[in-house]
Amino acid sequence: ANCRIGNNVKIFHNTVLLENVEVDDNSILFQNISVREDCKIGKRVIIHPGAVIGADGFGYQKDENGVYHKVPQIGNVVIEDDVEIGANTTIDRAALSSTIIKKGTKIDNLVQIAHNDSVGTNTVMSAQSGVSGSVKIRNNVILPGQVGLAGNLDIADKVNIIAQ
Repeated sequence: ANCRIGNNVKIFHNTVLLENVEVDDNSILFQNISVREDCKIGKRVIIHPGAVIGADGFGYQKDENGVYHKVPQIGNVVIEDDVEIGANTTIDRAALSSTIIKKGTKIDNLVQIAHNDSVGTNTVMSAQSGVSGSVKIRNNVILPGQVGLAGNLDIADKVNIIAQ
């Protein structure tokens, strides 16, 4: 319900858009993609099979008895123009605001981007990279395969991180 699909958008079989999703002009969503509620996908975005956009972030709070309780994840994911997202990549929704993938970023297969992250313009992320929650990756950053970033980091412009 209430989705907005732009001009010349291609959405392949078994792709699901939940309510209030926006997909802008000339984007391609291949088969078996899940886009959760309230997420926004820009112009000329390509999302490959099996990707999940807007799953709940990994947010839990432990009570006085040591029992974990899920913290509601009510934010969204915003994917700006000219982004490409590889197969079986997951981008989690923010807890309150937006997880953001900025213009021109290229993300390989099998990448995990957690809740509340911001990935800057023209950044490249290779397979099996993982970004923990609340990380800010600035512009023109290169993350080769199997890079793991701990939570709450701020990665400067034009940084090239070494794999593993």
